[in-house]
Amino acid sequence: MKRSKRYVGLAGTYDKHELVDVESAIKQIKAFENAKFDETVEMHFRLGVDGRHADQQVRGAMVLPHGTGKTKKVLVFAKGPKAEEAVAAGADFVGAEDMAEKIQKEGWFDFDAVVATPDMMGVVGRLGKILGPKGLMPNPKSGTVTMDLNKALADIKAGKVEYRLDKANIIHCIIGKKSFTEQQLVENANALIQAIAKAKPAAAKGQYFKSITVAATMSPGVKINPTTVIQ
Repeated sequence: MKRSKRYVGLAGTYDKHELVDVESAIKQIKAFENAKFDETVEMHFRLGVDGRHADQQVRGAMVLPHGTGKTKKVLVFAKGPKAEEAVAAGADFVGAEDMAEKIQKEGWFDFDAVVATPDMMGVVGRLGKILGPKGLMPNPKSGTVTMDLNKALADIKAGKVEYRLDKANIIHCIIGKKSFTEQQLVENANALIQAIAKAKPAAAKGQYFKSITVAATMSPGVKINPTTVIQ
């Protein structure tokens, strides 16, 4: 993969093989020269589990203490009084079959999160092959299939993030923007680490956190020493 001159220059300013604690990793990310936009900061966790087995799946959601720095547009699938409740709670888009058709026929994706009431999953289920690959499919475990639309929308707007294993047993998750203070990013990072630690499957054996890396959109990754975090 060809890297930009800026990226290569940043990579030469630190020891990319050194394992550091969370605070030091965030400090290094903040020290990198800024790009021409407010970069997103992400954490990447390689876990000692095998996601091919149902009892070793890791998936969940949590609200970051300082949010993600991004205002999310939320689509809610609901009807009747629940649709009215969604509008009152701040949903950006509300509908049922009409919204499903818009996504299927027009390729419409002007939203960042999807919430649905349980009775609408028959409609939403038909969008699985479209929403699933984009990480947008509502799920009871993440609190996005619910009758409590007020809480679901409040959490998403406040900075709720979802985490789940990909096929390589890695979790990728946003922890904020580079414009955040070091303390805000550290607190968000530690909250995410604790949430993923609590989600450790009972069937997982050995070292749970194999590697942890933090990086901004246009920066190299900084490796965190897994032994310095909760296992």
